[in-house]
Formats: sequence, C-alpha cells, structure tokens
Amino acid sequence: MNIQSAVIKGTNILKNSYIKTAQLDTEILMAKVLSSNREYIVLNNLKDLSDNNLEYFKRLIKERAKRKPIAYLLNKKFFWDSEFYVNENTLIPRPDTEVLIEEILRLTKYKNKLNILDIGVGSGCILLTILKERKNFIGTGIDISKKSLDICKINAKNFDLNERTKFYKSDIDKFTLGKYDLIISNPPYIKSCDLKYLEREIVNYEPILALDGGLDGLSQVRKVISKSSELIKKNGKFILEIGFDQKNKVIKLLNKKGFYINNTLKDLANNDRCIVSTKI
Repeated sequence: MNIQSAVIKGTNILKNSYIKTAQLDTEILMAKVLSSNREYIVLNNLKDLSDNNLEYFKRLIKERAKRKPIAYLLNKKFFWDSEFYVNENTLIPRPDTEVLIEEILRLTKYKNKLNILDIGVGSGCILLTILKERKNFIGTGIDISKKSLDICKINAKNFDLNERTKFYKSDIDKFTLGKYDLIISNPPYIKSCDLKYLEREIVNYEPILALDGGLDGLSQVRKVISKSSELIKKNGKFILEIGFDQKNKVIKLLNKKGFYINNTLKDLANNDRCIVSTKI
C-alpha cells in the first residue's frame, strides 16, 4: 500500500470515530511512522510503505480511534516555543496556560536571580519555559507523582536546565524547603463529580490525579494557597491557575492567607484562567 492510500484509509477510520481533525491527525501519525514531516508525505504520496511501517501506522490509527491523544501517541507537545516530551503520566500542556507564561514574563521583565517554585510541576512546561526565557532565574518543581517528575527531568535535561532546577517528590502539605520570590501552580481543580463529563481524550488517558480537585474542586487549591503563604517571600508573587467558575471563591481563600489580588487573566475562550496575587 502506498502513503496516499494508507492516509485515505486512516482518515476514514478516524472520521468514523467522529474525530474532527481526522485528516490532520492521520497525516501527523504517518509523519511519525516515517520519521518525517507532513510535507514529505504530500510530495511522496505514491511511495509504497514497508510492511513494518504499515503495521505501525495501523496501530497508531487504532489507538487514535479510541481517542488516545495525539500528544501521547507522538510523545511530544509543542508549548510556547519548545517541544516537550510527554506521556500518560503528565497532563498535556494547553495553549490556554500560555497566558500564565505571558504574565510571568511581563512581571519579571526587569527582575534578576528570582527563585521560583512550581507546585504540581507535571511535564515542567511552565517552570522550564520561564527558566529558558530568564537565564539567571533558578527553579524548584514539586509533584506527588514520581513518574511525572521523571518526565520533567527529561525535559530539563533536553533544554540544558539541570544546573538551574531541583525537583522533589512531595505533597505540598509536607514541603518546607526554601523561600521563593515567585510561586506558580496549576493544581487539580475539577470537581470529582464532573470528571465523567470531560472529553474521552482527557478522562480516559490523562492522569486523574492531576485533574481531580475533590468534592468542590478546591481541595487541592486550598492546600496550595495555605502552604504558598508560608513558602513565599513578602511581596512575592503567587500565580494560580483556576477553573472558569472559581474566581470569587479562590479570591476569598487568597485574601484570608494574606494575599493581595493584582488581577485575573482570561484564557483564549475569555474565561477566567489565572489569579495574580502578591503576599503582603
């Protein structure tokens, strides 16, 4: 079978699984199989596939038809201006989280040698992106998942950031190391009862530990705010990613722990996404 025929067949399989990006996904998976890019596929569409490549392609299409995310099939996700290694042990970086990056870069434009803590560091997409942009900052990432930290360490090594990063397996409740100029966190904030309503790509494949925020969606948020109030320096900035409907409740929690609210950031869909605050 040639490339063109395989792509047509794969696209039809994904369309039958109601995947909106069937054509694009199929071409991306074919590019992975051939260790090439989509341009190569277009220019060489009549080239025959080897039996091994065809079988590999069929396996990938089958997995995608089950709604396994493309990022996990490729083991990579582009975020900000870099390609991050990912697998099922970390959340897939979202474009919406880039609003947090933009704000941090704006706030730290004239800052030097800041010490950053990322609570629930995951793939490292937030912390490592900031360290890439700010060459004299140092960063610490904590996570309760060892497998997630292993992924983060791979990304830190790939970006040559080992010397400026430290990672710890720890629940935020038990973490006591250091004082920080800037704390960032994207904690689990989805109500346990709402998990079943998430897209199949998310609920069936992404780590539930990184999504489940308890009965009211705020169980982890409370812990992160409480501990951050102890770990942050006076006048330090705390930037917290939240659910679209949590703004008012989270602001009250922050105020109780001595944080002044600077502003709230909107995501690409114009929903409340992050709260920026200062320890007073």
